[in-house]
Amino acid sequence: MVRVALAFAAVLALLPRPSLAAAPQVLRADLNGDINNITAAYVASEVSRAQSDGSSAFLLVLNTPGGISTSMDDIVTSLLNSKVPVIVYVYPSGARAASAGLFVAQAADVVAMAPGTNIGSAHPIDATGADLTGDLGAKVLNDAVTRVRSLASMHGRNADWAEDAVRHSVNISAEEAVRLHVADLESNDIPSLLATLDNRTVTRPTGTLTIHTGNAIVTDEPMPFWQVFLGALIDPTIAALLLLLASYGIITELTSPGAILPGVVGGIAAVLAVVSLANLPVNIAGALMLIVALGLFIADVKANTHGILSAGGVLALVLGLAFLINTGPIGLGVNPVLIALSGLISFGFFVFFVQRIWMARRAPVAAGSETLVGASGEARQDIAPEGLVFVGGALWTATTSGEPIKAGTQVKVVGRTGLRLEVVPRETATVEPNGKAQKEK
Repeated sequence: MVRVALAFAAVLALLPRPSLAAAPQVLRADLNGDINNITAAYVASEVSRAQSDGSSAFLLVLNTPGGISTSMDDIVTSLLNSKVPVIVYVYPSGARAASAGLFVAQAADVVAMAPGTNIGSAHPIDATGADLTGDLGAKVLNDAVTRVRSLASMHGRNADWAEDAVRHSVNISAEEAVRLHVADLESNDIPSLLATLDNRTVTRPTGTLTIHTGNAIVTDEPMPFWQVFLGALIDPTIAALLLLLASYGIITELTSPGAILPGVVGGIAAVLAVVSLANLPVNIAGALMLIVALGLFIADVKANTHGILSAGGVLALVLGLAFLINTGPIGLGVNPVLIALSGLISFGFFVFFVQRIWMARRAPVAAGSETLVGASGEARQDIAPEGLVFVGGALWTATTSGEPIKAGTQVKVVGRTGLRLEVVPRETATVEPNGKAQKEK
């Protein structure tokens, strides 16, 4: 009997377990914050991972105010070309899919929203938040309208409202989005969302896909640390601050050779600024203006222009920061408040250094043989008209043009020619700035 039971248990152990083997896999990625090159690369890599791992669906949890238009295009392309069904979930409560986030959401096979979330506000703006006007504004607006209508129509959603969101920056809640068919459904959390979507069919231009998410195992793939760090750097305001820090550090090192720390800090900031700007749509004119500003600051440190070049450098700095980032249709740029503060602080910083250097160049020499003029000493021999004096810790040959000076008399140096000093009795003479002796009356 025992042998039969053991044999039965062994057979059961060898049998496949359908419930585990058939459990669908869902790969989750979070896009939280601005859309930029780093987040675009992260989403693209996670879409590829979902495909290679054979996931049943790719879940993108979205909470963004918008970002760079070129990065938005990269994310949209990744989602449209995914071989597995794509679900965009605006989550948690309080999250939003604004500006570029609207385009990302409309690129998904399924758009779901949590209660208390919103979507829309996708009108093109510039870095200051103002509308783009003229022919450029019309061109950017028409391009954005066509793109968002295409994405919405492709997935059977409300293309008219999507166009309105771009033209007039309208924004709606999750409940209204579902009612207007801008979003596909509203769901409280991820488990209930996946349960609702199980066996749902989505239509694509290439055919249909069936979503299998019942009892799915969700694999969360957060952004790697190095991408989080780079993502923090990819901000126009951060890039501007790094550029300013690099400028201050390098110029401080140039004006105070050997300080080391300012040069090290400036060098590190310069490298980080390059990394940041390499992932931003840099405007060449703005970058050149910043180089001109740096050149003017350095020139003012080296030349006697009394701050005139620094004033020009501040103007170039402000213009360079204002035009540094190519804003595109999403409206990305350096914070205007930072631009104004940077101009004021930079002017004070560089004028301070220029003034200090100007004063140092005109200060009396504090070291070297020139300091002997005006120094006191003692005659070690009678000087009539030549003898030895002890000045500055050494014996010097000295001459006098007046009355002979006896040994032991306190003397003052009034001039120097090579290794020969000209002296007078200390109690009977003063030294003028030109080194001449003047007898006291």
